[in-house]
Amino acid sequence: MTIHVKNNIHWVGQRDWEVQDFHGTEYKMTKGTSYNSYLIREEKTVLIDTVDHRFSHQFLLNLEMEIDLNEIDFVVVNHAEEDHSGALSALMEKIPGTPIYCTEAAIDSIVGHHHHPEWNFNTVKTGDTIDIGNGKQLIFIEAPMLHWPDSMMTYLTGDAVLFSNDAFGQHYCDEHLFNDEVDQNELMDQCLRYYSNILTPFSHLVTAKIKEVLSFNVPVDMIATSHGIVWRDNPTQIVHQYLEWADNYQEDRITIFYDSMSNNTRMMADAIAQGIHDVDPKVAVKVFNVSKHDKNEILANVFRSKGLFVGSSTMNNVMMPKVAGMLEEITGLRFKGKKAAAFGSYGWNGGAVDRIHARLTDAGFETALSLKTKWRPDGKAMRECREHGRQIARLWAVSDTGLAKAATDSGQSEPVPATPAVSELLPQEKHQTAQEKHQTAQEKHPDDCQCMICTVCNWVYYPDIGEPNQGVEPGTAWSDVPDYFLCPECNLGKDVFADHNKSSEEAA
Repeated sequence: MTIHVKNNIHWVGQRDWEVQDFHGTEYKMTKGTSYNSYLIREEKTVLIDTVDHRFSHQFLLNLEMEIDLNEIDFVVVNHAEEDHSGALSALMEKIPGTPIYCTEAAIDSIVGHHHHPEWNFNTVKTGDTIDIGNGKQLIFIEAPMLHWPDSMMTYLTGDAVLFSNDAFGQHYCDEHLFNDEVDQNELMDQCLRYYSNILTPFSHLVTAKIKEVLSFNVPVDMIATSHGIVWRDNPTQIVHQYLEWADNYQEDRITIFYDSMSNNTRMMADAIAQGIHDVDPKVAVKVFNVSKHDKNEILANVFRSKGLFVGSSTMNNVMMPKVAGMLEEITGLRFKGKKAAAFGSYGWNGGAVDRIHARLTDAGFETALSLKTKWRPDGKAMRECREHGRQIARLWAVSDTGLAKAATDSGQSEPVPATPAVSELLPQEKHQTAQEKHQTAQEKHPDDCQCMICTVCNWVYYPDIGEPNQGVEPGTAWSDVPDYFLCPECNLGKDVFADHNKSSEEAA
């Protein structure tokens, strides 16, 4: 089955209604997905990407119904991940020797997945072009870390179609192919879910790449993504939406998530949420139990929120495992410009709340008062939890308009201070964020430093502060940093780092 996209372009991909998991089980697909492959037939015939390996046989069967495979002049691989290039082995068995155009980084990924170093690879860089006849060219645009090092986009002149790879896509399956044919609310929900869970760590790269593409000053009449729908009606709407999402995005929303052994922490979450509503009824408050709710929905709500409450019972003096896992995910997503607070119930030791507070601070959140309740909250403790919600709501309010009236209406003309046994401010000075440490290091940057700079995103490794999130202790020389080290900003390995002083000299 093929679908006409525009002029001599046809969709030859595969819909997957049944898939539920992506990246192992890290991303839950609620609406299926599609693997978008495109066939361009001008004077030269070009195939852009294939499909997931599970559909290799069906993909080739459909393609052979459309065209003699030997007529394919070359294959463009925008991204080597299995859901894009999984059928490549089966295809190349049919047409061995056919040129494959991709980035240099993609060769390593493709060979690593398919184990065929003998394939006819042709590397391209940003600005390289191929004439495909009838006055049309393909222009290649590298897009490293959106969201793999090998990623690139391909632009077709004449038709003004941008084959955007993972950017602007969504895991969304529908019988229709184009954005103006599907439910708009459902579509944008899936776009935000995709961006917040997959692309958030690379937001600064998203902004830079969009500005680079716009600087080419070429028309974009259609954006053909690798997953989900094709943007043909006002296609730049998703580009503008990405720019907004990439700019430390937040709404007037607060997310609360928790896990609880005996429902004590759940009771606290309910009271805190009510306290927020007392003071700021316009703010959207969403409450989730991490052991029962969709993890990716929670992360999407954190992305949308200005503030976050994280709660956990204390178990063996640490937080509940599912809360710890969520905090690990949140640290990796590197949210910017958001506030957070910890809370939880405990029995004989309240270590979970302390650990949550520390993790939130290290993850870059502006942390506020933490709240602890011993055993099951009684009436007094529940009132204190509710007042805690009021206090934080005032602190995080977008606007003070109407807050005084809301406090009066709730019967709280003056804040009621929580007792030290229930609420406590954890010492802020113990936890300086990695971002603050790096800013301080930059201000004191010595001329004879041993720093290393990431050549992709310009993150700098300072030996004197190390990278504690990856177990690299302060004072660790670059030569002693483990080979598994990844740049905290773009997730690339040690091989993309260069000497900071030499890079500065070259730049000068």
